[in-house]
Amino acid sequence: MTTDTLTVGRHFPRTVRASDIGWKALAVNLSDLAAMGAQPRWFTLALSLPSADSQWLRGFLNGLKCLAAEHAVALIGGDTTRARELSVTITAMGLLSPGKAMRRDTARQGDLICVTGPIGDAALALWRLKRGLPEQGIEARALRKKLDRPQPQVKAGRVLARFGAAGIDISDGLAADLGHVLEASGVGGKIEASSLPVSPAFQALSPNSRTALRLQLHGGDDYELCVCLRPDDFSGAVRVLRKIGVSLHAIGQVKGKRGLVLQTDRRTEPLIAMGFNHFAAGRR
Repeated sequence: MTTDTLTVGRHFPRTVRASDIGWKALAVNLSDLAAMGAQPRWFTLALSLPSADSQWLRGFLNGLKCLAAEHAVALIGGDTTRARELSVTITAMGLLSPGKAMRRDTARQGDLICVTGPIGDAALALWRLKRGLPEQGIEARALRKKLDRPQPQVKAGRVLARFGAAGIDISDGLAADLGHVLEASGVGGKIEASSLPVSPAFQALSPNSRTALRLQLHGGDDYELCVCLRPDDFSGAVRVLRKIGVSLHAIGQVKGKRGLVLQTDRRTEPLIAMGFNHFAAGRR
């Protein structure tokens, strides 16, 4: 079981389409289930609205139902109330075999640190949105889609759970979320900056290498999976995931000494987690 709340101005801009809000509200919960290797089955919805706007509700439900249908997950209850600001809370439930969940506390020294898919697209889309940069063009639209309609890696999570991986989804930033796994497991890790996967859109629209690296490490909202996997299992996991259209990239290794470091071309430096903070003064 997992619960996530999205609020306007904090988790999404006020200009986001209702259908995209519906999609993302469910997607972030399904991503949590994917990070455990679970198969989603049901969810509840608590919706707080400033007004009963029928057109907005139709759009919201359309986005919600589209993703629910993709994963055959059923809405089984919830609540609706009036509030000053828009808020969406979903509780999602899934199934997996006993003892087979991907956990945060099972990473071991020598494991490969891996991610599914490119990292940083959603963060770059938000960075561009805040600066009023144009959203025309194939690359800009691809980035914005990653921000507004993330794809929860449910199938990939079920595959990786079979390999005994430790895992988490990347919601608050790669460094911050990987840090949770390393801390829970009592180990450290090293990330190779040159190994971080990027999409063609990210590569085309990144303002500079320094900003690009910061967005990849700390931006969040990717909802890809970050897992720690035994080296002997890596090639097997890659082969199985390739069959379902998912890529897996080794970006570093788990170390015995606690703490997370970043290896660049020039040096190795401590990596301080600066992911999304729900109680920071700024807004998304």
